[in-house]
Formats: sequence, C-alpha cells, structure tokens
Amino acid sequence: MKKGSLFSITLVTLLSILTLSACKDMTKYSIQKESWGTSPDGKTVDLYTMENSNGMKVVISTFGADIVKLYTPDKNGKLDDVVLGYDTLEPYFQNPCYFGATIGRYGNRIGNAKMTIDGVEYSLPVNDGKNHLHGGTKGLHKRVWTAEPNEETNSLKLTYFSPDGEEGYPGNMNFTVVFTLTDDNALKIDYKATTDKDCVVNMTNHSYFNLKGEGNGDILKHELMLKADSTTLVNSNLIPTGEIASVEGTPFDFRKPHTIGERIHADNQQIKYGSGYDHNLVLGGDGSLREVGEVTEPETGRVMTVLTTEPGIQLYTGNYIDIPNGKNGHAYAQYGALCLETQHYPDSPNHPNFPSTLLKAGDTYSSTTVYRFSTK
Repeated sequence: MKKGSLFSITLVTLLSILTLSACKDMTKYSIQKESWGTSPDGKTVDLYTMENSNGMKVVISTFGADIVKLYTPDKNGKLDDVVLGYDTLEPYFQNPCYFGATIGRYGNRIGNAKMTIDGVEYSLPVNDGKNHLHGGTKGLHKRVWTAEPNEETNSLKLTYFSPDGEEGYPGNMNFTVVFTLTDDNALKIDYKATTDKDCVVNMTNHSYFNLKGEGNGDILKHELMLKADSTTLVNSNLIPTGEIASVEGTPFDFRKPHTIGERIHADNQQIKYGSGYDHNLVLGGDGSLREVGEVTEPETGRVMTVLTTEPGIQLYTGNYIDIPNGKNGHAYAQYGALCLETQHYPDSPNHPNFPSTLLKAGDTYSSTTVYRFSTK
C-alpha cells in the first residue's frame, strides 16, 4: 500500500470517529413524551421525562407545568422519588396543596385580595380566607402549557399566554418556564415573563420534598441551613405586617443547621400562626444566582442545595397536608414534606418597603432557581 493511501485512510477514519463522537454528543439525551389525559377544558395533557447521565430523572406535566416525579440517588445509589404528588392527572385539577406546580402570576399571598398599580385598584380572586393565594382559583398551576423539548440541552421549555384580566390581573402576559436537568444532578428552573401593561409578577415552584422518598414518613429530622438573617413578620392570617425582623434568637434562625422538628413546636407566636413553618425568610443578595440553603436527610445521605436569584424563600413544612391518595397508594400527612419556594416577599404590592414585584410594560421578568442533589 502506498504511503499516501495509508494517510488518506487514516485521515478518513479519524474524521469518521470525530463525526460519530459529535453526533453522539448531540444525541446523548433522550426526552420521552407520553399522553397523560385531557384537561377540564378539553386540552391534551402530556408528560415529559428527562434523564441525565447518572440516572437521575424528572417527570413534568404540561398541566400546571408541574414537577410530577423527581428521582434522585441516595448514598448507596438507590433512586427514589423525592417529591409528593399523584399517580394520575385528575387529582391535579384540584391539587389543594399545589404539589409540584408552577405558581403565578403572583406566588404566595396578597392581603385582602387587593392591590394598586399605577393608581388603579385591582380586586383579585379570594381563595385563602379573605386573601389571594398563588395566582387565584385558576392560576398558572391550572393551565395547560405548550411544551418544546430540547434533547441537546436536556431541557423542557413551557410557555403560556395569559390574557389581560385573567384572574383579575392587568395586561397580556407571556410566561416561559425552562426546566433543565444537568449532569451534576441539578434541576434548574428559569422563569421569564413579558407584559404589555404594568403588572406584578412573582413566580415560583411549589414542589414538596421528602429526601427519604415520597410517602416515607415526615421531614422533622431533615436538617436545614438557610442563609437568611431576617424574616418578614406576619399577622394571624399569615399576611406580612411590613416589619422585617432579625432571626437572631428565634426558631427561624437556620444560619447554622437545625433539624426541622427541633423548634417547630416552640412557644413562638409566629410559629403558632402557621401551625409550623409557613414564613418568608429574607435572603438579600443582588439578584445574582448564589447558594442560599441546604437540606440534609441523615438516613439516606441525600442533600439538596438550593441556589436562586430571588431575595426571599418561603419555608413551608406541610402543616396542612392531609391527602389520603398520594402516589403509590401513600397517604400524605402533616409534616410529610417541606417546600422551599424561592420568591419575592408575600404581599409585596401592598408594602413599599419590600423589593418591588412590578413588571413594567415592555420589560422582561427573569428569575432562576436551582435544586442540586448530592449525598453525604
């Protein structure tokens, strides 16, 4: 064989290997889609399953942009679903606990279901005592979103158009949520919104985490650390009074790790108002993505680290969970999971001293939160 021919064959072989490698890199993820049923308004609802190179898996529904399942490994490599939810679609139509849901337009509470924007008072649906909660009776968590999977980035883009006046809010608003499952075992959630009329926006995700596995007892022995120096004090209806108080010497001081159950029954009026933790903790920050907290479950060794661009986080310990028909036949009870809802503060439209949640017409709302899983 001539030397030139040998060189040509070698070069062709090398190019073939590089091409195959490039193709493999571009198709290393496979996002599975399956039909899950039909919404009350007759729209098709789909489930999308994403898996990373470590076997971690997330299942997301186009109804409510819900995180339905989230499988993460324990210290022995065993995968368990660590979020509460339902096996079938129909219970999500009510979903009184907001399991896994994308929340908006306004996450958390707005006092007396009223707010004023540009001198105009708006009345919102009353669905939490006399207050407005999580975007109303048919907020983003009860809408069917349009899905666009991306197998190159292992991500799922969900979009929803909310017309002017929906649930009492002004302006036509376009919402985008992108879920990305990374190979360092992180679920990244990117939120965006635009509007043609000034309106408040405060998006979050309402997943309930039990790092022992969904339905596997309570979370009172989970250890929590939060980089929060202050909390927004609330009244008996869990509406902020406007006062921001230090956590020093209170059950809300998680700057060093404490178990959830250590002080959940403390003789503290704020704790009593919520029948446990249901409070916004002040994270501060400059809007950049940074680590703000960590949850550790000592039995399984699972660790969940939370990163966010948001200035606050709602710690909720499932105080009112009473669901007899959860996934896998499990009954979910009080303290069966915890939520770490990254957010702006509750009732911000009615407290000028809180960071503003007003999105001006033509501007873009942007927020990012990451739940990263590891083991000890």
